[in-house]
Amino acid sequence: MLCATFALLCVHAAALAQMGTATPLSPAEQEKAEAERAETGPLPNYPKLVDITAETGIHFDHRSSPEAKFIAESMSGGVTLIDYDGDGWPDIYFTNAQSVEMALHRVRGRSALYHNNHDGTFTDVTDKAGVGYPCWAMGAVVGDYNNDGRPDLLVTCLDGVVLYRNNGDGTFTDVTKASGLGSDHGWATGAAFGDYDNDGWADLFVSHYVDFRLDNLPAFGSSDSSKSCKYLGLDVQCGPHGLKGAPDNLYHNNGDGIFTDVSKSAGVDDPEQRYGLTAIWSDFDNDGKLDLFVTNDGEANYLYHGDGKGKFEDEGLISGVAANDDGVEQANMGVALGDYRHTGRMSLLISHFDTEYAALYENEGDMSFNDVSIASGIARGTQGYVGWGNAFVDFSNDGWQDLFQVNGHVYPQVNSTHTSTRYLEPKLLFLNQRDGAFKNVSLRVGPAIQIPQVSRGVAVGDLFNDGKMEAVVENLVGQPMILPCGRSAKSLDQLSTGRREM
Repeated sequence: MLCATFALLCVHAAALAQMGTATPLSPAEQEKAEAERAETGPLPNYPKLVDITAETGIHFDHRSSPEAKFIAESMSGGVTLIDYDGDGWPDIYFTNAQSVEMALHRVRGRSALYHNNHDGTFTDVTDKAGVGYPCWAMGAVVGDYNNDGRPDLLVTCLDGVVLYRNNGDGTFTDVTKASGLGSDHGWATGAAFGDYDNDGWADLFVSHYVDFRLDNLPAFGSSDSSKSCKYLGLDVQCGPHGLKGAPDNLYHNNGDGIFTDVSKSAGVDDPEQRYGLTAIWSDFDNDGKLDLFVTNDGEANYLYHGDGKGKFEDEGLISGVAANDDGVEQANMGVALGDYRHTGRMSLLISHFDTEYAALYENEGDMSFNDVSIASGIARGTQGYVGWGNAFVDFSNDGWQDLFQVNGHVYPQVNSTHTSTRYLEPKLLFLNQRDGAFKNVSLRVGPAIQIPQVSRGVAVGDLFNDGKMEAVVENLVGQPMILPCGRSAKSLDQLSTGRREM
């Protein structure tokens, strides 16, 4: 998802996999990976990433279950940037969730909208805006669905989606039913706005995950030998394998504030009901028509080639992005889109489970991609982590996009194993070497991203209007993390001479 609003990349939480497989690294590759991890000195001419969360005035806690006995309790933690009041400064929306116990007792989790004060601090305006309790929320995307020039907010939920119309006065109205989206009742994980038929109105695609119901909960662990409820011999949450999948939906914007489900006629209805996670629109072959990429957890990805008239054909397999270079279907969780080689073509980075590594697919044109995960160096640095939100982002402003990924396991039970695998994990940053390769510099840009957390979503953008990119990370457990480059929030009051008070 991604959404692009005011040049901001909005990335929501992806999803989890279970027991994937990956091509093992050779001894030489493993040795190189260890050597890279041992490099701890400062990185010349590259800013440090510092944690300024405590200084921003943001006090947000994501609700979670300590034991995470159900798959729905491991999936939330989406964040997006939205300039909801049109003042030119990005604001932040954090989604929140429930535990199964909370949901059964009708206790809600409060999502939060923070207004950017133009001085490095933010103010909670959730109650005034009316966006605090949409649902058991997964992620969020931004788009102007009614062409009034104001960004609207769509939240993906355990039981469908919620669409908030921006009223232009600091408030939002829930128009889910009025817009025709009230019929969406699946577990929505990913969503993306895009005008696929070039009629000037933003359409909406929603990817759905598994058929998870509170009145028919899958058992924790398993009384049999089912691998879908086991990890390293431990009883863990069941799924997604072993659970029924859910179909995806494409909603056409009729131009009157109403969406119509055209999934089947468009060819994107997902008849196999794969475990859909993240979705993103892009013109991958530069033919002026939007294409659609959908990640599926542990199953083949979809790459729908659009004809610009409302029809799509899945070319994931022949394009080379349905599975890895060995033909293995992977976890396929978070997805980032970027032109990291300055070719004019958008490539894909997909985060995966800890038994795999992140996959980098270089766009070679004509809907053809090459898996360069190992050749680029990305595989070496990402294997062993459970990756979620990720982004191509130029933190150093040198004109070349680096790669940033947040991580966090899905099973709290892993802390009881006699392995190096842990529930809380650090974040990763890879420096673009400008030749198609990346270097793992995670240990060389300051200690902030080495703080282990259970991270899920990430959004990147210029929070302080100074031409520099920041990352906002939402965690499944506890507080988020705000990461600007090489400064503290105390110095940010000098960024704007035209500071506005609320």
